[in-house]
Amino acid sequence: MIRFIHTADIHFGMENYGRIDPKTGIHSRLIDFEKALNFCIDFALEKEVDFFLFSGDAYKTAHPTPTHQRLLMSCFLRLYKAGIPIVIVVGNHDNPLSFGKAHALEIFGQIPLDGFHVIAKPTSFVLPTKSGPVQIVGIPWPTRNTLALSDQHSDINPHEITEYISSGVSRIIASFAEALDSSLPAVLAGHLTVSSGIFSGSEKRAIYGTDPFFLPSQLGIAPFDYVALGHLHRFQNVNGTCLPPIVYSGSIERVDFGERKEEKGFCYVTIHEKEEVTYEFIKTPTRSLIQIEVQLNEVEAPTEQILQEIERHTITNAIIKILYFLPAHTKDSVDISRVQKACVGCWYLVGIFPVHKQETRERRAAIKTDMNLEQLLTAYFDTKPEYAEQKKNLIEKALLIETEFLEKNFEL
Repeated sequence: MIRFIHTADIHFGMENYGRIDPKTGIHSRLIDFEKALNFCIDFALEKEVDFFLFSGDAYKTAHPTPTHQRLLMSCFLRLYKAGIPIVIVVGNHDNPLSFGKAHALEIFGQIPLDGFHVIAKPTSFVLPTKSGPVQIVGIPWPTRNTLALSDQHSDINPHEITEYISSGVSRIIASFAEALDSSLPAVLAGHLTVSSGIFSGSEKRAIYGTDPFFLPSQLGIAPFDYVALGHLHRFQNVNGTCLPPIVYSGSIERVDFGERKEEKGFCYVTIHEKEEVTYEFIKTPTRSLIQIEVQLNEVEAPTEQILQEIERHTITNAIIKILYFLPAHTKDSVDISRVQKACVGCWYLVGIFPVHKQETRERRAAIKTDMNLEQLLTAYFDTKPEYAEQKKNLIEKALLIETEFLEKNFEL
């Protein structure tokens, strides 16, 4: 029996909301992410797992600060000191855009310590553990740089390059799978996009289709017992009830408000024997992101409506964003200072944002230059149903005024 932790998308450096902690000098959101990762590592140490698998995106960018690197190194060294091997897959956020530059996780492969296995290119190896050997096939984020810049592919468009990368990586995975020992546990670890995966808020900014993507049938092949993926921030099994499970562990903390309703955590995986695997999603302690939305009516005082809605939420130690929607043709009279005072107990107030209702522009009536006054007025009132009862009377009076004007100014 082999037991391991599957996690991904740590994203140290995501400091969207928060402030500098006066005790440590570190951004409060970085502390939140470190807390979540250490919770994961505490669990791994308590369960004495056989290895720790990280499926990519350690940092926000490929150029982490020394502080980000120090914190990640401190966390991973806890596993090293406990004798737990660490498998690290390079993700898209860890990879520099420029060809030839070092990736953000390269230091873990360079330090002269046993137990760190960094996967920066497709590879297959046998990982020795205290419970026996495990076959690991690792696929980092498929980079486009080398292929796109080669003379061989200089005349094909980006879409064709994407398809070429996808099919090429699929062939590599199939080739590695064929060479595996079918009697030993096998795990496919990758930082990839599966076509049936559900994206979270922060990832929806990506243009779907420009990055290589894969079908579940291309990844969930024999003799893999478990497919451990990173990249999508929502915990999900994209292979349904089929074997092997193709699992995104999701991110360990909420990155933005698009993820505010998602549970965050990691997976505790057990390979009991070949083709018999179970996994459990373990929630991590996370910072609440609460988006308060208020549809203001024209009856009650707008500020009071917002304050009443705030009272319905537990805002202590939470990151808060407030949106209030104004009725059409209504002036914004919200007392922002009172709303701010009501949020004094929250951890961080992102902002208080008014949303003005877009006025519906009515379609102009079809008007022609050769139309007389009666025709013009009829066309106009046809677009004003509120004047339906007065329409005939108004047109008659307008025509009477026209007649009087013409008689007065054009008398012979």
